[in-house]
Amino acid sequence: MRLNGIKDNPGARKTRVRIGRGIGSGLGKMGGRGGKGQTARTGVAIGGFEGGQMPLHRRLPKRGFNKWRPADYNEINIGSLQQAIDDKRLDGSKPVDVASLVEAGLVRRPKDGLRLLGDGEIKAKIAITVNHATAKAKAAIEKAGGSVSVIEKKILAADEAKRKKSADKKAAQGKKPAAAKGDE
Repeated sequence: MRLNGIKDNPGARKTRVRIGRGIGSGLGKMGGRGGKGQTARTGVAIGGFEGGQMPLHRRLPKRGFNKWRPADYNEINIGSLQQAIDDKRLDGSKPVDVASLVEAGLVRRPKDGLRLLGDGEIKAKIAITVNHATAKAKAAIEKAGGSVSVIEKKILAADEAKRKKSADKKAAQGKKPAAAKGDE
């Protein structure tokens, strides 16, 4: 094989259609853009217009819910923790949190916190601080003699007042006598 003998597979390179090269090319004069007007120009963004029929993005139903600012957690399995302790990258006798996991190289950056998952086995007795832990992971760590402390979400005073007001309102509505099913 020589460098001057290297070539692409047949059909790998396609020559582009050169428009505006005379009437005989089939794409002369207006270059396949039709007449004058907005669509003959560059930068046209008539979003989703389908000639007057209902556009696809409006025909399809809206589904689900997208949270405005979803939290992005690091996820780690208990099996990975045990592996790191066995490899002596993580010290099980000290408290384990996101900062110690970053230092040990188990996660790249702190993100919004840590979520503990229950895949794998753990034998070491560790004290871990997380934002969320699955029931299986919590049970496995407690079975090994360790502890899981979950960081409570901070609630602003204004939000707390709003929640209390809403709860009081619901409680007040619950005290009103409800109509019996047979009274209708």
